[in-house]
Amino acid sequence: MSDIHANSLGSETGPAEAGFGDFVALLKPRVMSLVVFTALVGLLVAPVSLHPLVAFTCVLFIALGAGASGALNMWWDADIDQVMRRTKGRPIPAGLVQPGEALGFGLALSGLAVMMLWLAANTLAALLLAFTIFFYAVIYSMWLKRSTPQNIVIGGAAGAFPPMIGWVCATGSISVEAVLMFMLIFMWTPPHFWSLALFMNSDYEKAGVPMLTVTHGKRVTRNHILVYTVALVPFALATGFTSIGGPVYLAVSAALNAGFLWGAWKIWRRDEAAAEADGYATEKAVFKFSLLYLFLHFVALLVEAALHSYGFGGW
Repeated sequence: MSDIHANSLGSETGPAEAGFGDFVALLKPRVMSLVVFTALVGLLVAPVSLHPLVAFTCVLFIALGAGASGALNMWWDADIDQVMRRTKGRPIPAGLVQPGEALGFGLALSGLAVMMLWLAANTLAALLLAFTIFFYAVIYSMWLKRSTPQNIVIGGAAGAFPPMIGWVCATGSISVEAVLMFMLIFMWTPPHFWSLALFMNSDYEKAGVPMLTVTHGKRVTRNHILVYTVALVPFALATGFTSIGGPVYLAVSAALNAGFLWGAWKIWRRDEAAAEADGYATEKAVFKFSLLYLFLHFVALLVEAALHSYGFGGW
């Protein structure tokens, strides 16, 4: 997408003075909150403790890196965002921020975040953050999103890196625990977003985004949700048997996975007539539960870390 094309998006309302809140919106605060939380958990459950100020700095710049990739994504996807109902109010299609401003903002924040994380933590953490920004902005946004129905499967890696980066900030290395936290989010992402796509399919159709619901239909998407949810369970449970797990985490994970599997099974059994009749109530409920699923898994890891510090928990 060229800058000339992008600049036409806000031309109907004319140039506007971008405010502080508009630039904050470019960072995708909701997504950033998940990044902050999972990165913080990855850092806190690591076997090496950091000074609170250093830990805060690391999480801050991981968050800024995530926000920078969000701004670059909004710059590139401004034409799509203008069409989709749930994104047309974003700063660029709304004419609040000019595309060039968003691009410059995203690039500047990317450089700042990576450089400062390198100074605050270590080279590996900074390299992982740089790769995450590149993966989300270039591999996912510029390539996968518009070219393949597997966009959200492969692209989910971008959202899975924060806890691994947090772990690496503390330890300077990647371990099985970091990989399993990554895989938990990576495998969770497809059923989470496909549940959303089932009741937001018209948006993706209008925007020409090849989401699985658009290219292969909702029946195939329902099959994929069940398969990926089943594939997620071993990674979620395996984390409970590592140094960051324990009986509390395992009990919570077992209950959450049973709930997620039940939801995926209900989605799989439904046909479109039933879904349309109740306004996709089951799909919406599973989508909401999937958010709770991920959040409570990482809360359970924090609880185990707290118990470990007092000599409890673990195996």
